[in-house]
Amino acid sequence: MATTLLTEYLPIIIFLGIAVGLAIAMVLGSFLVAKQRPDVEKNSAYECGFEPFGDARSKFDVRFYLVSILFIIFDLEVAFLFPWAITLGKIGVYGFWSMMVFLGVLTVGFVYEWRKGALDWE
Repeated sequence: MATTLLTEYLPIIIFLGIAVGLAIAMVLGSFLVAKQRPDVEKNSAYECGFEPFGDARSKFDVRFYLVSILFIIFDLEVAFLFPWAITLGKIGVYGFWSMMVFLGVLTVGFVYEWRKGALDWE
């Protein structure tokens, strides 16, 4: 029984081994082939053309976190609704009401977001 289970996972383990091996080979290859000569110009700020000002660790408005919670709510809902909809005929009434409870919890989260004003961006 355990041997059968391990042989079923063998292709996945081989795939992960090849993926990790290729990733390591590419990173090492880039260090061996590329010339590593950093200078002042290469290490300078390149995103907007001038040196950064202020602290990068400033506090964000709480609305950013509320929007991220809102995204997670809808992302989870979609991720669980597709498999549920496909297998609804097999899981029966118990599966239907389980998903209704799940959607109810997500609806409570959505109402919380709405009351906190995360949808009213200024």
